Amino acid sequence: LDAVGPPVAFTLLSVLVTNAVLSSRPARAALAAFVAFWFSTTVTAGVAGTTSDLGSYNLALDDAPFPAGQSSVRGCPAFDQVASPQIQKLNFDVAKYQGTWYEHAYHDWTQFSEVYDTSLEISLADDKHTWIDIFKVKGPSPTRAPHSWRGSPVAMGAAYPLYGDLPDVRIPVINELGFGNYFPNFVIDLQTDPVTGDYTEAIQFQCLEAGGVRVFEGINFLSRKSQISPSELDAMFERAKSIAPYGGTREQMHLVEHVDNFQPIQNWWQDAWRFISFDKLLELIAADL
Repeated sequence: LDAVGPPVAFTLLSVLVTNAVLSSRPARAALAAFVAFWFSTTVTAGVAGTTSDLGSYNLALDDAPFPAGQSSVRGCPAFDQVASPQIQKLNFDVAKYQGTWYEHAYHDWTQFSEVYDTSLEISLADDKHTWIDIFKVKGPSPTRAPHSWRGSPVAMGAAYPLYGDLPDVRIPVINELGFGNYFPNFVIDLQTDPVTGDYTEAIQFQCLEAGGVRVFEGINFLSRKSQISPSELDAMFERAKSIAPYGGTREQMHLVEHVDNFQPIQNWWQDAWRFISFDKLLELIAADL
């Protein structure tokens, strides 16, 4: 069942199913109706905030699910509405923020829920207020897809550049460009090492609105460590209460696993992806972002 050789059985089954669908008008109509129904119910539940997988499909059009009697939150908040009291008093040092960050939880309906080993590599430019953020990700995770992850075209990882600019280097509000969009990136919480003063944990929050309607939220729980304890993760959720209405709850966030000492994967699938130059395609996509 593992993805180590040519998927002969899968290919034959796919050919048989495709042939059956193409040769039968009722089968084609039934498949089209099912796809339309699935798409409609998924999007509708996502917009309404009633889907069972809020981390993947809450489309965030202003109304997230709230307890009875509690009103929804409209539009995107300002930085001082969601930033922790500690960080509002902090004289932000962007030089300490560069380097490697490991993501341990995220809210972002544009990302697949099966990703793992996600990290950010931030490099500050000579002007001290712009940076390049290399977003690295692998997927699907061995835990979520134990029989197929080795065959994924991004099993070895993919990297995408994001470009940031701080209008005021003392305040952690970054104007970021990535995936074809400009968006504000707030660092709403920072933890520091009591001895060195280095930044050890961070919570990032992004939000976009159009016509006063919130259309996207992104949340990242970051640490300098690839492995954190359950109590450290609990503390991050506690410090993220200000963004709970925007997706910062356990129900609306995905946890990210990390594999230390990752070994390169060599199998039939990876040879096939390289043969058709899929790795070059990923590089072109990243360069175009």
